[in-house]
Amino acid sequence: MWDYSEKVQDHFFKPRNAGAVANANATGDVGSLSCGDALRLTLKVNPETDIIEDAGFQTFGCGSAVASSSALTEMVKGMTVDQALKISNQDIADYLDGLPPEKMHCSVMGREALQAAVANYRGEEWKDDHEEGALICKCFAVDAVLIEETIRANHLSTVEEVTFYTKAGGGCSACFEGIEEILNKIMLERDEEEVVAPPPEPVKPAKAPLTNLQRMRRIEHTLEAIRPQLQADRGDIELVEVDFDKKIAFVNLSGACSGCQMAAATLGGVQQRVMEDLGEFIRVLPATEMGKF
Repeated sequence: MWDYSEKVQDHFFKPRNAGAVANANATGDVGSLSCGDALRLTLKVNPETDIIEDAGFQTFGCGSAVASSSALTEMVKGMTVDQALKISNQDIADYLDGLPPEKMHCSVMGREALQAAVANYRGEEWKDDHEEGALICKCFAVDAVLIEETIRANHLSTVEEVTFYTKAGGGCSACFEGIEEILNKIMLERDEEEVVAPPPEPVKPAKAPLTNLQRMRRIEHTLEAIRPQLQADRGDIELVEVDFDKKIAFVNLSGACSGCQMAAATLGGVQQRVMEDLGEFIRVLPATEMGKF
């Protein structure tokens, strides 16, 4: 499980500014229910001064999504819209005294919602239709522009980090190659420009890592929690094998889930749950794929 700061827990259990703002003149919608994360940010902006007088949020997502949205609404109140636009996803995480790497996509979603709300206030079109960049991750509708911006802004260097920050690659994993191409391009630019890396963050005392047996049991526990939902639709799932070196869990879908057109989406949802409960990146693939690895 992740180590949440006291401030994250406080904003989750006692969220500030939950709900829509009355007489809002700025609205920003990002995410989607099908992807498991959705956020609507509403602002009341003084048209004479451009100062944000009130802010509210409505979100569908995990505790980190609630906490990030709550923090964002507190941060922007009293700012001008130009000042608010300078808020980065890292600023949101810092306000909360940090977020687990696996949950940084929640702060990225908050930054996007703010950009969308300001564009709405100004009568501009906030483009989230992937016209600017190719769609890289179809499972979570993440395009190349967002991936590249997030890599640059947060100094990311691995596919795993990109997944944590954007959710790209957290479903079927078919977009790993596209993510790697973007990473390689940016890493090459960094080498050519000889960019000095930011100073390392203070090292926190390391927790004792889970044994493979403990990790296996945690995966089994997650699947047991998911099974009733699949069984209600006359389907089922069972764990076949886990290769921790390659970070792959092989499962067998049976009943109505076997051969279902939505099998890939089901596995993507299962993978997201397993990653959240395990606290690390791992792919969930059908047992029929075992011979390919």
